[in-house]
Amino acid sequence: MNLSSEQKQFIHQHQNDDIRNLALQFSREDMPFLLAQIKGRQIAKHKIPTWYENDDVIYPPHLSMEQSSSEKTAQYKASLLPKGRGKFVDISGGLGVDFYFMSQHFKQAVYVEQNVELCEIAQHNFNVLGLKNITIVNEKSEDFLQQTPKIDVIFADPARRSDTGRKVFNIEDCSPNVVEIKNISLGKSDLVMIKYSPMLDISLAMKTLDNVREVHIVSVENECKELLFLLSKNSIGCLYHAINIRKNNKIETFSFRPEDEQQIIPEFISHLENYLYESNASILKAGGFNSISNAFQIKKLHKNSHLYTSNELISDFPGRIFNIKNVFSPNKKNIRQLLSETKKANISVRNFPMSVDEIRKKTGLKEGGDVYLFATTLSNEEKVWVVCEKITTFVPTFQ
Repeated sequence: MNLSSEQKQFIHQHQNDDIRNLALQFSREDMPFLLAQIKGRQIAKHKIPTWYENDDVIYPPHLSMEQSSSEKTAQYKASLLPKGRGKFVDISGGLGVDFYFMSQHFKQAVYVEQNVELCEIAQHNFNVLGLKNITIVNEKSEDFLQQTPKIDVIFADPARRSDTGRKVFNIEDCSPNVVEIKNISLGKSDLVMIKYSPMLDISLAMKTLDNVREVHIVSVENECKELLFLLSKNSIGCLYHAINIRKNNKIETFSFRPEDEQQIIPEFISHLENYLYESNASILKAGGFNSISNAFQIKKLHKNSHLYTSNELISDFPGRIFNIKNVFSPNKKNIRQLLSETKKANISVRNFPMSVDEIRKKTGLKEGGDVYLFATTLSNEEKVWVVCEKITTFVPTFQ
């Protein structure tokens, strides 16, 4: 399965080209394979830079590339694992990015995948990437678990496509169905980590999975990428970790217990103070709206707005921070005044009866610039527009 020197040369020569145009320009027999490699490298350049730097890595069809983890999220998962332990098993190997980074913490690692082609590609890639003490098993995860002895950590990233190729989001519709193999998995291992799509409803998943001790909601540069459920047989209670991996690889972390979230009553306010705060995407997905208000002692604008304000700057807030310049009711007079001073703005809507597109159509404001406009509702139900400028800070870990 090695790439020939001529194939490598072709891939490098066209690695930035549009593969659709390439398909029309060349009619060589190995063209489908070369197009898959070029497309794979284009994705890997940003998603898996360590693999991109190795010219001998072979990439599978696009679907496996689409579902694979990024290098950043794979490294984060690896950081959660016990170091120097005995045996790690990935029961849904796929492209193998998670396996590559996670397996390096263990003395022995097993990659399990039912697709023969993916097993062959994984064997080749792990060899050229220098992985040691690994085993490739071409088998269904259910069959493998039936016969394997004790394992330190089991990892699963269930396929989120049906047999017809349709995207699915419910746990029961993914393959393998973790609900069906949960008991045998927990019988074999002290820790089971499951990765799911960020589209999954966390509260519903908690009821379906049970035995969950931690949930990690992982974002990269404030875009929610994946949900990680850590299961243990004797888990008592659950801790949510909202994670945002920033561009400089610094990590924002905010942790809370969902039962505490239900008990906390935030302080609401019917006017804006000096600063506006918007939680990062992971906190919003985790539903830590009251916990974040309580932890940083900042006031909430409205039960459903999920924006906060304070007089003093809270520089370590895990999310976006803004210096408020103006607050007004969006009537014709006030909008005219805004437009006399501003032609471009970054618009966000939080609990407001108009969409971003409707506001742009109404005002003619173009996208971009240094002005940020939030359309929202205050605790007294007043509808307002908040004009502000962004404050750039680094947020350290907070728990």
